[in-house]
Amino acid sequence: MNREQWLQNAVDKIKPLFEAAGFTVPDLRVSCGFPSKGGLATKKRVIGECWDGLCAADGKPQLFISPMLVENTPDIMTPGNEFAATQGVLATLVHEMVHATIGCKAKHGPKFKKAMTKLGLEGKPTATVAGAELIATLGKVIAELGAYPHSELRMVKERKVQTTRMRKCMCPECEYTIRLTKKWLDVGVPNCPVPGHPVLEPDQPEGEDND
Repeated sequence: MNREQWLQNAVDKIKPLFEAAGFTVPDLRVSCGFPSKGGLATKKRVIGECWDGLCAADGKPQLFISPMLVENTPDIMTPGNEFAATQGVLATLVHEMVHATIGCKAKHGPKFKKAMTKLGLEGKPTATVAGAELIATLGKVIAELGAYPHSELRMVKERKVQTTRMRKCMCPECEYTIRLTKKWLDVGVPNCPVPGHPVLEPDQPEGEDND
């Protein structure tokens, strides 16, 4: 089972929760993908998005769950110890399913807040978390589906590639200075162009000590 199948199966298992609260979830599509904006923000990162069915050729709402979200870790995925994060994949999926069910025009207004509360979501409408009862329900979904088959994406700063380091060579008498690459420094240290002055002295690179 790939992650899209897992998410689609999760929708089917969460639908009864909506039905019990008096809602009918429309036929929809769900996938793992970055929201159209804010998906990489360092503050107030967007972790899910619902596109209204009006935007889709087949009329079905499309939900996206951020690839930077995880649901659980292998060390706690043992029988009888299933776990759903308060703002993990499934809790976010419930949030986006609310949008798809009541209509995206409702945004995070009173209609959305009333619906989310009925379904066990808590906190600010723009940043909901799953309450204890919903967590227990979502934990059962994980128990049936197994761990979310996804590898979390993380922001990693690229290390700068070390550029060629030029070695400074200076005349100890007049401080005439030039820079050479190690390649040419290994060939030989040049003389100071001032008549009678000594050979230039190369500086000592970091990490090297004088003998």
